[in-house]
Amino acid sequence: MNENLIEALDALEKSKGLSKEVILEAIEKALEKSYEKNYDDRTNVDVVMDRESGEIRVYSLRNVVEEVEDPVTEISLAEAKTKNPSVEVGGQVRVEVSPENFGRVAAGTARNIVIQKLHDAERETIYDAYIDRVREIINGTVQRVDRGNVFINLGKTEGIVPAKEQIPGEHLKPGDRVKLYVADVRNSSKGAQVLLSRAHANLVIRLFEQEVPEIGQGIVDIYSVAREPGSRSKVAVYSSESDVDPIGACVGYKGSRVNYIVEELGGEKMDITIYDPDPQIFIANALSPAKVSRVITNEKEKTSVVVVPDDQLSLAIGKEGQNVRLAARLTGWKIDIKGESQYFEDPEAFELSEDEEDSSSSDLEREAGLEVAPVEEDVF
Repeated sequence: MNENLIEALDALEKSKGLSKEVILEAIEKALEKSYEKNYDDRTNVDVVMDRESGEIRVYSLRNVVEEVEDPVTEISLAEAKTKNPSVEVGGQVRVEVSPENFGRVAAGTARNIVIQKLHDAERETIYDAYIDRVREIINGTVQRVDRGNVFINLGKTEGIVPAKEQIPGEHLKPGDRVKLYVADVRNSSKGAQVLLSRAHANLVIRLFEQEVPEIGQGIVDIYSVAREPGSRSKVAVYSSESDVDPIGACVGYKGSRVNYIVEELGGEKMDITIYDPDPQIFIANALSPAKVSRVITNEKEKTSVVVVPDDQLSLAIGKEGQNVRLAARLTGWKIDIKGESQYFEDPEAFELSEDEEDSSSSDLEREAGLEVAPVEEDVF
């Protein structure tokens, strides 16, 4: 058994990269504990395994004394001298012991240690392979659905999409090929766990990075994304190059690029709009496809009042408030929508104090350079 073990460890070291020495040391320590537990827990033992033959020797560590009172832990000076001529009283010597059936115990212990080390190595290999892919996009095949969780075959391991990270209304089934966002990789005693998401806002960003070369080249940048998975996302983009249309780049020829992303996300609508460093313009853009007449902002509180034509009020707010909710998350501003009739009844009620008037915009329809993404280009 021992020679076979050494040969097996040599093979594992070559094929799995497991250190033979580390495994042997672990076996020795485990056998020491096993001896103390099964034979005599008062004896300090030292287990040594020959690195070539695999032969196991068990030594009892005994204190050298003039007169032995406890033969389990002590040895007389005279007997100790036969083993180590230079030893003196107060020292220690190793006495080889041969417990019955210890070979069987050793075999079982060695097997368990090797299995554990293989498990640890596999866990570390998987962890190392995926930890650098956190916040990236990955392809996988649905393996099974169990208790609301979706398990994904990633090739080397199996990832999990918890219920809260799934797109509402999306019903994945075994065999489906999907793109997923690597949200986290955890290394636990149970093994490496790859946590995946279909609902994370960053999945939208990664999909655009894959489909829009101008983003990868740094010509177009994504400023922010607000997402309600399975329903709608708003994406704010911009370009530092004046001759580049960032919305057009993201949409692609006849909508080819954005349509692919929409299809990948199960029909989730995409609003692509222009980011502007002027918060008034950015807020107006974010509320697309609604037309905006006026934006009043409070820089200190990051709050705004947006005035829209009365016939645009429901469009600006959106179904169940979705449009304004996503716009607020996209811009980072609190947005309060008002119709023009309500605003003109008492304009002063919506104006800021004199020391904050510089934050209030003039009529946006007369604002030079205002860009509002048109419906036919940015809503899918």
